[in-house]
Amino acid sequence: MPEKAAFLSFLAAALLLNLAPGPDMMYVLGRSMGQGRRAGIVSALGIFVGCLFHLFAAALGLAALLRSSPALFHVVRLAGAGYLIYLGIKLLLQAHSQLQGVAPRSDTLRRIFLQGVVTNVLNPKVAIFFVAFLPQFVDPRGSIVVQILLLGMIFDIGGTLVNLGVALAAGGLGDRLARNQRVLQWQRRLTATLFVGLGLRVAFARR
Repeated sequence: MPEKAAFLSFLAAALLLNLAPGPDMMYVLGRSMGQGRRAGIVSALGIFVGCLFHLFAAALGLAALLRSSPALFHVVRLAGAGYLIYLGIKLLLQAHSQLQGVAPRSDTLRRIFLQGVVTNVLNPKVAIFFVAFLPQFVDPRGSIVVQILLLGMIFDIGGTLVNLGVALAAGGLGDRLARNQRVLQWQRRLTATLFVGLGLRVAFARR
């Protein structure tokens, strides 16, 4: 268990970081506005599971390899960026099909959950973050792996609670806007643009 002062410092830092808008929050926001509260909640849970992958990788030392290999980092980063852009283009096509009088197919909750997992897993910055951030609050006299897992779970749960709050707030707005078909068209376009912009941001972000 980390020392009390270090643990309190970690809680304060984790709270501020979880409240800061980032790719995960923007993804939940887009899903919530695009398909309502349930979709936003499921996407937040998908991100939670994806974050667990990075947490266990960091605890086992696998993420250190990603940090030391620029080529591997860029491959994973570009794969994640491409996936986000793909999701955005798919939503744009759905909005276009609605304009042509064809009812667009909404993603199932299972698909949204899996997309949330993949979006987070393919973000190498999450792995780098855990490797760089969590060890700062670890007591070297105790089990490093156990402490990293404990701190990481606290951080992941806190971030998920914030994302769930975003989903509930944005989803309520999305549900009301969805009753107007014309507004729904622009709503889908806005969500698609958000995903594409997020993908481009990931693709061109510095290491």
